[in-house]
Amino acid sequence: MSVTRTDFEYVRNLIHQRAGIVLEEGKEYLIESRLSPLAEKEGFDSLGEYLGRLQRDTFNGSHRKLIHAMTTNETLFFRDIRPFELLRTRIIPDLLAARAAERHITFWSAACSTGQEPYTVAMMLREYFPQLQGWNVRTIASDLSSDVLARAIQGRYTQLEVNRGLPVKFLVKYFTRDGDNWQIREEIRRMIEFREMNLTETWSFLPKIDVILMRNVLIYFNQETKRKILRKVAPLLPANGYLFLGSAETTLNIADEFEPFPEASAACYRLKQAKVP
Repeated sequence: MSVTRTDFEYVRNLIHQRAGIVLEEGKEYLIESRLSPLAEKEGFDSLGEYLGRLQRDTFNGSHRKLIHAMTTNETLFFRDIRPFELLRTRIIPDLLAARAAERHITFWSAACSTGQEPYTVAMMLREYFPQLQGWNVRTIASDLSSDVLARAIQGRYTQLEVNRGLPVKFLVKYFTRDGDNWQIREEIRRMIEFREMNLTETWSFLPKIDVILMRNVLIYFNQETKRKILRKVAPLLPANGYLFLGSAETTLNIADEFEPFPEASAACYRLKQAKVP
């Protein structure tokens, strides 16, 4: 059964109102492919029956499941390697010097999906910066979907998932074999604080953050939602803090508070620096 125009508009409006996600025209196939298995799992005979029931009900857990199912959760270890190279060679060394007195650094992986990005940060810190032992290092990871967060917290990955971007030396050093899967070591898993969080809602629990990784998520929002999110990011960053976006994302012409980080080969931004007269 194809998705009706009424059902398409309902799903489109729901995910935009509740999660800020923009579903473009012609994406009926996406609704059908992602929600048909959910409708069957929820005990409905058809996708149309399932969506009709949701439209009659007030917002509840079933609507949240729909939103989670419509969220893209593509991720991998060391995704787009350049941001991690910039962190390793320039940004973390600079932060080590700037924070030497307070000995405190905080990272935030926004829209972390199944956890590969925050675990990549944690492994990098453990591998390349032993001088951080004794520091207060926080790595916060958040996502809209409770289902993908549950997988992230578990830290258990298939052979295909560890084959995507993870260097062999990191696999051997920071994972243990568990049947057909790989389990990240507890010492790395304990470094991450996972939180369920909707980027379009209030960010009440977040402290000042030195490095924000908000990569490949703004592309799903319209300009006004991007602007609102970036305006909430700005107060979280100290003057020498850093914001990473995806390679197809930018703050330019959206949020004037930011400027590109000089000499960066990745989509890295910081708060605009005061100009010396």
